[in-house]
Amino acid sequence: MRRGGVLAGAAAAVLLGAGGVAAVTLTGQDDVPAAASAAPAAVAEITRSDLVDTKAVDGVLGYAGRRELPNHAPGTVTRVRKEGAVVRRGGWLYRVDGRPVILMYGDIPIYRTMSSGTGGKDVEQLERNLKALGHDPGTVDGDFSWRTERAVREWQEEAGLAETGTVGAAQVAVTSGPARIAEVVAEAGAPAGRSVVTTTSTRRVVHVDLDSGDQRLARIGARVTVDLPGGGEGKGRITSVGTVAEPVRQNGQPTGESTIDLDVTLDDPGDLGRLDQAPVTVNLRSERHADVLSVPVEALLALREGGYGLRLAGGRIVPVETGLFAAGRVEVSGNGLAEGMKVEVPQS
Repeated sequence: MRRGGVLAGAAAAVLLGAGGVAAVTLTGQDDVPAAASAAPAAVAEITRSDLVDTKAVDGVLGYAGRRELPNHAPGTVTRVRKEGAVVRRGGWLYRVDGRPVILMYGDIPIYRTMSSGTGGKDVEQLERNLKALGHDPGTVDGDFSWRTERAVREWQEEAGLAETGTVGAAQVAVTSGPARIAEVVAEAGAPAGRSVVTTTSTRRVVHVDLDSGDQRLARIGARVTVDLPGGGEGKGRITSVGTVAEPVRQNGQPTGESTIDLDVTLDDPGDLGRLDQAPVTVNLRSERHADVLSVPVEALLALREGGYGLRLAGGRIVPVETGLFAAGRVEVSGNGLAEGMKVEVPQS
């Protein structure tokens, strides 16, 4: 096949199935029309635009950081917040034997009883929380001093806790910020087991279990669109990509497939209401070619000499180089091609 030359002669055309690509042979001299298609043809236009390859995958709209919050208060659950409630620093999450379990912010779980004379990063975290709640622990230095104990007793009185001057895991649960009650694990009247509530952060997120074979689509910062419940569309970015593939199981048995975790943060979550665990469709972009010529995929002719061509309106066949395939169109380039030219496509 000679690129750039003007093609002529008879062309043997064989359709490869309904709507398929025709196979043609190019022969002869310049400017002689190729033989007509074996089937009636419609006409499409060569257009110039950005071509974007996308793939639609299933996702779930919810909140980030979902986990069962560990409970260390023994006894009977006597009260629990409603699902969907947001608890901030100093607020109670639930009550056991009538005593509240209070939320504090930080990244160190309460793993021991803190009292006068103890010290460490967990004490410093406690002091920061006491100060934020309006109780002066003195210098925030990680040393449980008499001032720290006084601040603890003031906080305990205000919170409705026993004024012991010590702080342990039965009194306090720690999260990185405000906690949203996603699920009540133990209702009032039930024994307070290893967990009473499942919590999330207040940050809206779309989670995708992405097939490992589509990992090329998972680039942090990449733009996506999300088809939302009710017919709306949201825009966002990929903000988290898992690094460990998780095997897919069906009826407890591995299927041989695997997925990676992918999280999308929406640009404007304000219109999402309080939907949680709602199914959505996420449109991931794999590639974008800007300002290119494209035609419908079905306009391509498979050349027996190799490669592809297009049949221009009027019958002449020209060879083309193909690029990105996306949204039912294909990027094309070649001598003599221009925006607005008409090409033949099979009738559907």
